[in-house]
Amino acid sequence: MDPISSAVQALVQARRSGGAVSAAQHPLADDDAAYAVQAGVARELGWFASAPPSHWKSGGPSREAVLTHAPLPPPGAWASPASGSAWPLRLRGIEAEVALRLGRDVDARQAAGLDVESARAWVDAMCVSIEIVESRWAEGIEAPAPCKLADLQSHGALVLGAWRPFEARDWARQVCRVTIGPGAEQRFTGTHSLGDPAFLLPAWLRHATRDGAVVKAGTVVTTGTWCGLPFARPGDLVEVVFDGMGSASVRV
Repeated sequence: MDPISSAVQALVQARRSGGAVSAAQHPLADDDAAYAVQAGVARELGWFASAPPSHWKSGGPSREAVLTHAPLPPPGAWASPASGSAWPLRLRGIEAEVALRLGRDVDARQAAGLDVESARAWVDAMCVSIEIVESRWAEGIEAPAPCKLADLQSHGALVLGAWRPFEARDWARQVCRVTIGPGAEQRFTGTHSLGDPAFLLPAWLRHATRDGAVVKAGTVVTTGTWCGLPFARPGDLVEVVFDGMGSASVRV
C-alpha cells in the first residue's frame, strides 16, 4: 500500500476505535502528502459528502513560515458553553483563539486577488474560540510535522463563543485570559504568532478554493493560539476571555 493510502487507513481506524496508531509506521514526505491524507480521511468518513467544510483551522508559527490549513469535521464544532465528556479525548491540549466568519462566498478567482487588507472586507464576524488539541498518533504532538498536518493539525474539537461584528483591533495590546480547572488565571497580551488573526486569510482562502471549491458565506476559520499549548485534566473546566471581545468555555 502506498504511504498516503496507508496513513488514511491508519487514521480512519484510530478515529473509529478512539485509539491511536504509530506515526513512525506511516511516514509522509511533505505537506502535499499530508493534505492528500486529510482529503482521504474525510472521504472515508463522509465528513463533507453533503456540504463543504463549514469550519477550518489555519495558521503557523510566524509570518515567515508556510501557513497550514485543515477542514474540521462537523461533529466537533460546539457552541459555548460546551462539554467534551462524550468525546474521545486523550491529550486535552488547550488553545485560546479568535475565530473569524466569512460574510459572503469566495471562489478561486476572488481568493487569488486577495491581500490581508482586502481579505478583511470578506469577514463579517468574530468570536472567542477554544480549540481542544488531540492526536490520533501515538506520538501525540511529538509526531512528525507532515503526520500532524495529515491529522488535521492535531485537531480535537472547536468551541465557539458568541459572535460579534468584526472590527479593527489593536491586536498587539489584546489581552487574553485563560483558566484551566483549579489553576490560576493566565494572562497573555499580544501573543498571536502572526500579530493579527486576519493575516492568514489570503493563504487560507487560496488553499480552500484551490480545487475549484467555493468557500461559502458563514464559513468559520479559527486562527491560532494565543496561550501556547497548556494541557487540561479530565473534568477540568476551561474558560477563555478576550478583553472587549467575549468568552468561551468547555468542560473537558
